[in-house]
Amino acid sequence: MPVSTPTAPLPPAAPRWDLGPLPRTDPEIAEVLRDEAFRQAGSLQLIAAENFHSPAVLAALASPLADKYAEGYPGARHHGGCDHADAAERIAVSRATALFGAEHANVQPHSGSSAVLAAYAALLRPGDAVLAMGLTSGGHLTHGSPANFSGRWFDFTGYGVDPDTGLIDYDRVRALARARRPKAIVCGSISYPRHPDYALFREIADEVGARLIVDAAHPMGLIAGGAAPNPVPYADVVCATTHKVLRGPRGGMLLCRAELAGRIDRAVFPFTQGGAQMHTIAAKAVAFGEAATPAYAMYAHRVVANARVLAAALEAEGFEVATGGTDTHLVLADPAPLGVDGRTARDRLAAAGVVLDTCALPHAGSAALTEGHGRGIRLGTAAVTTQGMDEADMARIAVLLADAVRDGADHDRIRAEVRGFTERHPPFHG
Repeated sequence: MPVSTPTAPLPPAAPRWDLGPLPRTDPEIAEVLRDEAFRQAGSLQLIAAENFHSPAVLAALASPLADKYAEGYPGARHHGGCDHADAAERIAVSRATALFGAEHANVQPHSGSSAVLAAYAALLRPGDAVLAMGLTSGGHLTHGSPANFSGRWFDFTGYGVDPDTGLIDYDRVRALARARRPKAIVCGSISYPRHPDYALFREIADEVGARLIVDAAHPMGLIAGGAAPNPVPYADVVCATTHKVLRGPRGGMLLCRAELAGRIDRAVFPFTQGGAQMHTIAAKAVAFGEAATPAYAMYAHRVVANARVLAAALEAEGFEVATGGTDTHLVLADPAPLGVDGRTARDRLAAAGVVLDTCALPHAGSAALTEGHGRGIRLGTAAVTTQGMDEADMARIAVLLADAVRDGADHDRIRAEVRGFTERHPPFHG
């Protein structure tokens, strides 16, 4: 799907932070919150799953709807007094379906994992065969990990990537689908920096009579801004989070065709969840409204542009960049050419004021996964782009990252430069 790139600048950043009466009523927690604000203000946030909310989203989260019990759905609640809760949820559903071109949306899932659980509950039975990206290739815990409900309740087979290119091996996906005849194929990952071929996944699923579930937790914000292909026309169900690039509150959602609406809704409530978090649903509505604006589209494209520059600059500094670059907000890099593994790199970067994650890299072996960390590092540009950082900043940040992971790094000097970045670009937006 071709994507045009707006060139107008993003709106300027605006500060936000007001603890209200909290310092008087609970100074201990107020201090914790202030400490976290200072941490964010003094370090670069390159965790791919994190972003900064707008003041409007935060206002909805701290609204009277936080007090409302509203089990059920609009017009069919198990509690009284839900007229305004119903209005908020209807607005959220209407905005979500319009934003993503879906026939039906469920905005009640408490998280991305909750959304995936509900999709499985709606379409599968315990013991069913499922095909999903393998954990060592970037699959999520809900894609068959034995430590997760998915791996305990369903019979997962993992597909992977080509060891030379790092790209999904679609021939292997098709061969596994023909051999396993799964009831569902899951398309999605937590560390695959390229756009999946949704049409080809749909073709393979149809060939073997499988449902296609797209886990779009990471790219959903890019999809909203027109900076990534939309899986909705191809998937039976799309699972997503409402935070990450989308800049909404922490939570999940499900999109599907109208014919599956009842099954999806029943799988969320009453099968896997109880009362909806109405303040979070109101905040989701706010985020969907913000994501429908031209300013957000500019932001989403800026996120991708920044990620591409960051990937190229890291490669120039000696990192090995997975797939040779990125189409999204994600960058996966192996610091081994600089003499360190992912965990060591993460720790040295933290000492320099740079916050990011480790990740498994394809064919890195199982030992690193067992120890809870991977051979590489995973970076994301959503938060720093919200702060207003641009491509020139990304190039300089790559140099700082390389300097920080090398033996004998001057972390004090690097931390001082990092603080300069955050002083010029405060970690809050309007």
